[in-house]
Amino acid sequence: MIRERLHCELLLAMVMAMAMAMVEKTSSSLLLLLLFDLFLSICLFAKLDASVDADNAAVERFRSYLVIPSVHPNPNYAPAVEFLLSQAQDIGLDAQTFEFAENKPVLVLTWKGKNPLLPSVLLNSHMDVVPAEKEKWKHDPFAAVLDEKGDIYARGSQDMKCVGMQYLEAVRRLKAKGFKPLRTLHISFVPEEEVGGVNGAEKFVPSEEFKALNVAVVLDEGLASPNETYRVFNGERSPWWLVIRATGAPGHGSKLYDNSALENLIKSLDLISSYRASQFDLIKEGLAAEGEVVSVNPVFLKAGTPTPTGFVMNVQPSEAEAGFDIRLPPLADPVAFDKLIAEEWAPASRNLSFTFKQKVTVRNKKGLPCLTATDSSNPWWLLLKDSITKAGGSIGQPEIFLAATDARFVRDEGIPAFGFSPMANTPILLHDHNEFLNVREYLKGIDVYCEIIETFSSYGGPDDQSKTSSHTEL
Repeated sequence: MIRERLHCELLLAMVMAMAMAMVEKTSSSLLLLLLFDLFLSICLFAKLDASVDADNAAVERFRSYLVIPSVHPNPNYAPAVEFLLSQAQDIGLDAQTFEFAENKPVLVLTWKGKNPLLPSVLLNSHMDVVPAEKEKWKHDPFAAVLDEKGDIYARGSQDMKCVGMQYLEAVRRLKAKGFKPLRTLHISFVPEEEVGGVNGAEKFVPSEEFKALNVAVVLDEGLASPNETYRVFNGERSPWWLVIRATGAPGHGSKLYDNSALENLIKSLDLISSYRASQFDLIKEGLAAEGEVVSVNPVFLKAGTPTPTGFVMNVQPSEAEAGFDIRLPPLADPVAFDKLIAEEWAPASRNLSFTFKQKVTVRNKKGLPCLTATDSSNPWWLLLKDSITKAGGSIGQPEIFLAATDARFVRDEGIPAFGFSPMANTPILLHDHNEFLNVREYLKGIDVYCEIIETFSSYGGPDDQSKTSSHTEL
């Protein structure tokens, strides 16, 4: 960005030099015209220079947010909230802070619309980030280093402090140009998303405080795209974190007998492995997208009698456990899957029992799949597509998010929600070493959100033919 500013200054100097040379050779009758042209050129370059300054400031604010270590397992949210409140005050947004669990604040910033009776637009992001192994990064993950390529290295640069700041920067720009929203716009910053949202969005969304926001549509996080096409998600797979526990008679390590704990568990592992392979084959053969199948991955095995140096090798244990991260797509049959687990994977007849560490429904409170419509029945989908296109971007087919986000809680209430992070030409590095986002992509994302916010907050409803051809507002 410094390079762009120098380029502007160089061009301006060249224009002035050329004008002075022409003045020496030009009659007075043309002098006023030349001076007027020079004035226009100076105004143009001044505008470009101001734009560069604004971009520089936006990037520095983003980096300031990134260096705040709101990192698990013990995130301190106070500095993040303090920073965001200072941004809200600077921009001119109203602010409310709620706590549904101790030291787990939910911050809601509000830009009041001209017609507060219309349902509002909510832009959501989470403040927390996952841990980072500093020694395995090129740069300190909480230093927000900006390298010579324009890449900003930091935990949260993709997931998802970028999006939270892009919301704010877009509002800042819209306010600066005098735009006034018809609908009220809320921007929420929530805690604990990275650990399931139990003390964050899961408590916030059913609350009276959330209901008072009168939300019509929600935008939340998506994923980076390695090509020029942005990705949009209209649903996500629901996590079922399954633990299977096997019991059996203990015995000497040399003895062969039936129904030992590990033998029973291994039979389950074989069945689960076969099911996993069948789902994976659907992807490999191009019969289903990854978000459309059930994923089952073993995440821990626990058995044996421990010693200070390992395990006792001549004792067959009386208990064994295995944990699985299972993700069900929105159109899966949860009743059939429950039956599969109870009757085949962990039947009591083989001395097996099971529990769930987490079990998120694939149906909303109306009994329908937790999916947001992406056809002409949903005006917000049409508005989103149009906004991204108007901003110079393109999107592919809507996808099912592979993991879980806070958007699932609002979809459960029947509120349409889209996962969208405007990061094109960017490798997917959330939760990875050397997570980064390029400055140009970050700034372009602000432009995209300017279009989305202006379009969404200007939509008057199903009779507003200037914004969408749909006749149904969800």
